[in-house]
Amino acid sequence: MATSLAILAATALSQAVVFLMSGSVALLADLIHNGGDALTAIPLGIAFLLRSERGERWAGYAVVLAIFVSATVAGVESIDRLFHPQDLAHLPALALAGGIGFAGNELAARVRLNAGRRLESAALVADGHHARVDGFVSLGVVAAAAAVAVGVPRADPIVGLAITALILRITAQAWRTIRAAGRGEASAD
Repeated sequence: MATSLAILAATALSQAVVFLMSGSVALLADLIHNGGDALTAIPLGIAFLLRSERGERWAGYAVVLAIFVSATVAGVESIDRLFHPQDLAHLPALALAGGIGFAGNELAARVRLNAGRRLESAALVADGHHARVDGFVSLGVVAAAAAVAVGVPRADPIVGLAITALILRITAQAWRTIRAAGRGEASAD
């Protein structure tokens, strides 16, 4: 858990620096989500330390809530930027931040999936799958930077909205996984 937290915290910190330079709402959506993902390691870690199945299930619900809140914030910001466009700066750094998001999420996914399978934790496996998909979502930031560079300024908020839609899909999948585990059903990997 600590490894996953450190990886995603470093990823979010790197992206925060680039967000401050670029002003990209697509990167903001990815940053919010990566920061939220880093924080989800905390309730899961506490539940594991306490060795509580009920605590693990509630930690899973906290993960789902964090995912949903990040989607809401990303969606609101993206819609605002769609109607109030802003010029982006430092496009190469923005593309690099998307690549860093991909790499950080993939590393975190591997850590969480391996630990989840080893510990037979549905919540941790769900969080690992979520991190893996988030890596591909981060590549949307690279696409937004490329589109803006070739003259499509609204690509940034459109990618932000696409990331929001994917985050909402992940929220529903994680909710089903945690609920199934709470009822003693097999989770879908």
